[in-house]
Amino acid sequence: MGTKTNIGIIICDRYRTCAGGKCLRALRNREGAFSIYAGSDVELVGYTTCNGCPGGNIEYTGEEMVKNGAQVIHLATGLLVGYPPCPYIETFKDFLEKRYNVKVVLGTHPIPQKYLDMHAQLGTWEAPVWKPLLEPTMTDEATRRDYN
Repeated sequence: MGTKTNIGIIICDRYRTCAGGKCLRALRNREGAFSIYAGSDVELVGYTTCNGCPGGNIEYTGEEMVKNGAQVIHLATGLLVGYPPCPYIETFKDFLEKRYNVKVVLGTHPIPQKYLDMHAQLGTWEAPVWKPLLEPTMTDEATRRDYN
């Protein structure tokens, strides 16, 4: 096996009651944005919400996760697929990387097909800026359907 990586996950507060099933499944299976850990050990050292717009928990959470050993913080897929997608996601990423010198990855589990279909109908992700933001969680259709 490869090296061990400690990670934290920050989810959108809209989903604050989420038990993390899709994220944890994807982590276990190394799917979606967690595919970067294939062949490596991963330990989850933190899981919480942003605390709602405009992300009042990001500052405290980032500090706590890094103190607990996080080397990478994932901003959950829910921040990308919600209606509307999080307007602060790039600000959160920039802040966490600069303030705590930690790598930030956008996404966790693969984007469910039903969300991709709806955002296609709404035209949400048509701007070129979305392609790199969605790339880590944009898997094949069979996997996306499996995450519906």
